[in-house]
Amino acid sequence: MRDSIYNISPLDGRYDMKVESLRQYFSEAGLIRYRIFVEIEWFIFICNVLKLEGTKVWSSKELQKLRDIYETLDLESANNVKGIEKTTNHDVKAVEYFIKENLKGSVFEPYFEFIHFACTSEDINNLSYALMLRDSLYEEMIPAISSLIGDVSKLAEKYKSVPMMARTHGQPATPTTLGKEFVNVEARLDRQLETLSNVKILGKINGAVGNFNAHAVAYPKVKWIEASNKFIQTLGLEVNLYTTQIEPHDYMAEMFDAMKRINTILIDLNRDVWTYISLGYFKQRLKEGEVGSSTMPHKVNPIDFENSEGNLGLANALLSYFSEKLPISRMQRDLTDSTTLRNIGSAFAYSLLAYKNCVHGLGKLELNKESIQRDLDNSWELLAEPIQTVMRKYKIEKPYEKLKELTRGKDVNQQTISKFIDSLKIPADEKKRLKTLTPSTYIGLAVELVDSYPYDSL
Repeated sequence: MRDSIYNISPLDGRYDMKVESLRQYFSEAGLIRYRIFVEIEWFIFICNVLKLEGTKVWSSKELQKLRDIYETLDLESANNVKGIEKTTNHDVKAVEYFIKENLKGSVFEPYFEFIHFACTSEDINNLSYALMLRDSLYEEMIPAISSLIGDVSKLAEKYKSVPMMARTHGQPATPTTLGKEFVNVEARLDRQLETLSNVKILGKINGAVGNFNAHAVAYPKVKWIEASNKFIQTLGLEVNLYTTQIEPHDYMAEMFDAMKRINTILIDLNRDVWTYISLGYFKQRLKEGEVGSSTMPHKVNPIDFENSEGNLGLANALLSYFSEKLPISRMQRDLTDSTTLRNIGSAFAYSLLAYKNCVHGLGKLELNKESIQRDLDNSWELLAEPIQTVMRKYKIEKPYEKLKELTRGKDVNQQTISKFIDSLKIPADEKKRLKTLTPSTYIGLAVELVDSYPYDSL
C-alpha cells in the first residue's frame, strides 16, 4: 500500500489527524454509505409507507436486515462497490447492484426492481449530498465555529478593561480596550453563524426532469408530490419541488457564502492578532523543543495564525467557486456539478483546519501589559479628540484646527495637554474633568459594551 507521505493533498498527509473526523462524510466511502442509505430508505418507504401495488410490507426484522447494509458498511464493502463501478462505469448504478448482491437469495429478491424505483441518479445523489452537508455541518463545522467563538468571548471578558491604543490607517488613534476588540469579532461571528445555522437544506426525489413523469405513469393514483414531501422530510431535509433533473444547489450557495463570510472574519482576526503580536502586545506561550526559525533562535513565530489565514484563503477560493458554479446547469442537466461536488470536503477540511489552528494560537497568547501601556503613555496627542469635542460643546471657534496645530507632527505630553486645557474658556469643572483624562482612561464605554453583549434591549 502506498505510504501517506506520497499523498498529493496535505489534507490527507501533513494535516490528516486534524481533519480526520471529516472522512466519514466526504470520503468516497462516506458518499457510498449515504447513497446506500437513500436507496434503502426509499425502498422501505415505497413498500411500507406507500405500499405500492406489487410490493410487500416488511417486518421489523426484515427492515433491520435492509438497514444493516449501510449501518455495517466497512472497507471491504465500499471497495466492492468500487469494483462493481469498474464494470458499470456508473457510481450510482454500482450502489444499486451492490444492494441487490447483498440481498440475493433472500426474501427481498422478488422485489429487486423496486430498488431504485422511478429514480434518476440525481435523486439519490442530491439527497446523499444534502445529508452529507447536514451531518458534517452540525456535527463538525458548527461545533468548531462555536468553540472558536467561545474562546474569543473568553478573551473579550478577560481583557475588557485592558486599555489599548487603537490604530486607524495604521496610525495611533482613539484608545479602546483589548476586550472590546475581541467582542467585535464575537458579534460578527455570532451573526454569521446564525445565518449559516438557518440555511434550509433541500432535497428532491422527482425523477428524470423533476415532474414525476415515470411515477405518474406507473402508479397514477398515488399522490406523488405528497409522497415526495413525506419521504424527504423523514430524512430530516426540506423539500424542493421545483427542479430540473438536478436540485439546483441554491441552498448550497447560501451555505457556502455564509461559511465564506465566517472565514473572512477569521482572516481579519488572524491578521489583527498577528499584528498585535508583532507590536509586542502579546507574547506567545513557549512549547518545549519548538523551533521558531531555522537560523534565528530567538524567534517565536505566530505560525498558528499564519496557517489559519492561509487555509481560510484556500477554503474561500473553493467556496466562492462552488457558490458561483453549482447553481448553474445547462438545460435540464449537465455533469459539471458532479466533479465539483466531490471537492466540497476539501473546502470544509481547509476551514476546519483553520479553525483549529486559530483556537490553538489564541490559547498560546500571553498579554504584554507593559508594551501596551508604553504605547499609551507615549501618545498624549490621543486626547485631542475629547478636548476638541468639549470645545465644540461650548461653541469655541475652530476647535479642530486649534488641536491640529497643537498636536500634529509634534511631541505632546501631559504638560502640553494640561497647559492647553488651562487656556480654554470653559467652566472650571470641565477643565478639571478633562485634566483627569489620560490615554489609558479615555476608553469610552468599551467595558460596558463588552459587559452588555449581546445587547438585546434595542
